[in-house]
Amino acid sequence: MARAIRPIPELYEAARAGERRALGRLLTKVERGGDEADRISELAHPDAGRAHIVGITGAPGAGKSTLVSRLVSDLVTGGKRPAVLAVDPSSPLTGGAILGDRIRIDEGNDPGEAPSSFIRSMATRGHSGGLALAVPLAVRLFDAVGYDPVIIETVGVGQVEVDVVGAADTAVVVMTPGMGDAVQANKAGLLEVADVFVVNKADRPGALDVRRDLDLMLDLSHMTGQESDTGYRPPIVMASALNGDGNDEVWAAVDAHLAHLDETGSRQARRQHRIRTEVRARLEQAMARAADDAMNAPDGATWLGQAERAEIAPTQATQHLLHVLLQPTKEVPS
Repeated sequence: MARAIRPIPELYEAARAGERRALGRLLTKVERGGDEADRISELAHPDAGRAHIVGITGAPGAGKSTLVSRLVSDLVTGGKRPAVLAVDPSSPLTGGAILGDRIRIDEGNDPGEAPSSFIRSMATRGHSGGLALAVPLAVRLFDAVGYDPVIIETVGVGQVEVDVVGAADTAVVVMTPGMGDAVQANKAGLLEVADVFVVNKADRPGALDVRRDLDLMLDLSHMTGQESDTGYRPPIVMASALNGDGNDEVWAAVDAHLAHLDETGSRQARRQHRIRTEVRARLEQAMARAADDAMNAPDGATWLGQAERAEIAPTQATQHLLHVLLQPTKEVPS
């Protein structure tokens, strides 16, 4: 006998009541996008806004997953309900994800043994467009059903990671000795968004050199204006996630940053920025779909053909298509 398909409102209420399977199904719909994801966003929005959103990133091999695993275990022991969204690298050709972070974080943190935590992997699918919509909605859903804090772990130091982690309440950048991470992070712009630095594997040679490099970079005001603008200087925490050294100091730094945000009123500003970024991403996605439709329409195909035959310039074809796109043809939904 086929299992009845539960409507989204019913799944949402079940997730709010603590049903993990319902939350998993909602997250699957979020990752797929579309109308169902939009409906989930509408349901979750009124109940969200309480969780502390923490972004953790760093180069592959920096030990982020081990650190997150330790932090989750400590948070659960302390009575918290943490959720982890592990954003995995994926193939731009097949869309397949490695999903290794889910495996590493789950080691020693069996959801059956620790039902107060929830870990979910999400693939980038080779581009940041879908990610820009799926990640904030997944975070909002975790928040709405009662998880706090919500940790986003990303892999690498590229633009996707900067965008995702920079939108968190607190951004943690993990570095290790011997990998040139400080210079790499500076080039990627992570120094500008980092609120806490963690030098992981601090028991290895060169760890103090990484700390010194970070201090020097933070001293250069033209690389980061955080301290002069807000009176906040990102702390540098030495840790060794493998044996648990420094974990308490890492989360103490995260908590201290949240307190700073609340004292200065910056937390609300960050959340407004997060909403603005999501709305912009949704607009860009909608405009991209509308542009494809316009180019495939008879008039659009005609203008494209003329541009391809060099009868008109590409700029002229673009202006024709923009004219079509900007014409109000539908009523604005209420």
